[in-house]
Amino acid sequence: MQRIVYLVGAGPGDEDLITLKGLECTKKADVIVYDNLVNDQLLSYAKQDAEIIYVGKKINQHTLPQDKINELLVEKAKQDKVVVRLKGGDPFVFGRGGEEAIALKENNIPFEIVPGISSSIAALAYAGIPITHRAISTSFHVITGHEDPTKEEESVNYELLSKLSGTLVFLMGLNNLPKITSLLQKYGKAPSTPVAVISKGTTPQQKVATGTLENIGNKVDSITHPAIIAVGEVINLREYINWFEKKPLFGRKILVTRARHQASALSQKIKELGGMAVEFPTIEIQPLEFELQGLNNYDWIIFTSVNGVEVFFEKLDDVRSIGNAKICAIGEATKQAVEKYHLKVEITPSEYIAEALIEELKPLIKKCDKVLIPRADVAREVLPQQLQELGAEVTVLPLYKTTLPNKSADELKEILQDIDTITFASSSTVKNFVEILGKENLNLLNNKKIACIGPITAETAKGLGLTVHIMPEEYTIERLTDVL
Repeated sequence: MQRIVYLVGAGPGDEDLITLKGLECTKKADVIVYDNLVNDQLLSYAKQDAEIIYVGKKINQHTLPQDKINELLVEKAKQDKVVVRLKGGDPFVFGRGGEEAIALKENNIPFEIVPGISSSIAALAYAGIPITHRAISTSFHVITGHEDPTKEEESVNYELLSKLSGTLVFLMGLNNLPKITSLLQKYGKAPSTPVAVISKGTTPQQKVATGTLENIGNKVDSITHPAIIAVGEVINLREYINWFEKKPLFGRKILVTRARHQASALSQKIKELGGMAVEFPTIEIQPLEFELQGLNNYDWIIFTSVNGVEVFFEKLDDVRSIGNAKICAIGEATKQAVEKYHLKVEITPSEYIAEALIEELKPLIKKCDKVLIPRADVAREVLPQQLQELGAEVTVLPLYKTTLPNKSADELKEILQDIDTITFASSSTVKNFVEILGKENLNLLNNKKIACIGPITAETAKGLGLTVHIMPEEYTIERLTDVL
């Protein structure tokens, strides 16, 4: 692909607020140069071999000065690479994207600008504050709050700002809050003018302090960087429109331990309910070598997991080779996975465990019925043993094995510091979690809630010394999310 640099606005914090074009650019980039305010989850969309370079800037702490960032973009593009400069918010709203574009132009590097949603609008919206509202505010003004308002020559005209009736939004102004509020009052803004200070807007860590120009300084103890300041009568509408912080999992940080390819379903449901899902897969699925022969000789095929279904049908050339075999699925998710291949599932037990499936099959299994159980190489033996006791001829076909990912205890300990709930969707995830963390470190879980998808997983957790606090009555990801 031809060399090019995309200056991409990553949005205000919520990873879902990046534009479609911004996400597509991120997916195809050879090099991603990203800022401190970019949601790290966006980096998971990068190509496996993409070079990822952090150039974040914090107060009094710059990884690279701006001129060096400009040089880096030019250098990488000259290597005939597709470069994405991923910037928080919008590249041109106090993002210095213009400086980077000029540097690229001067070096004859082709570039495109991909606008992003600015926190100046989005953070207010997630706080339930419309930046404009008929009959209250018919304009808005976005101002840098990073400039020291006490310096001799001010580029921000506080005298003029104090006379505007529209909404004032100061970006990067938390440290200068006392000076900003003081100068606005000095030049005529009423001390009773409403003010909101929003930190980490659009994320589950969002915090909002509200007050007036006169007293807001006494109400921001819990506010941290990055934060924006909004001034104007629209702040009062938060009482009616605040929606994001009312979501049931808002503020919760939940660990998802499923295999990476499965984690997204649970993570997405947590996000939809306002929580933050932190993915730390404790298992990896590795298909084994196996043959699918004589399938039409079986009377029953029993699938005990979604993984088993996926591996089985990936190997199967023609679903018609199953013949007249009746299909069973141990749970609703497994049933849905089978139905994707336009096959009918005869039996799904009301309780998603092997014992319940046996009860359903007892009146149906005939002596010498041939039963195939495609599954993991290591699993509970309840199902094949009890089917044999009913007179069935059972073949267990190992399709895959679960392995321990290359994860360190130190990495897990750091993640656990601000996690409040840990979810387990299988016994393997629990066993591997404890192996990675180490039994000597289980005290780190004392103030965490443990959520298990069903009784088998819960028994495994209890056997390893964990206290189980949450388990749904129906053993599905949907119900697990509900009880959270």
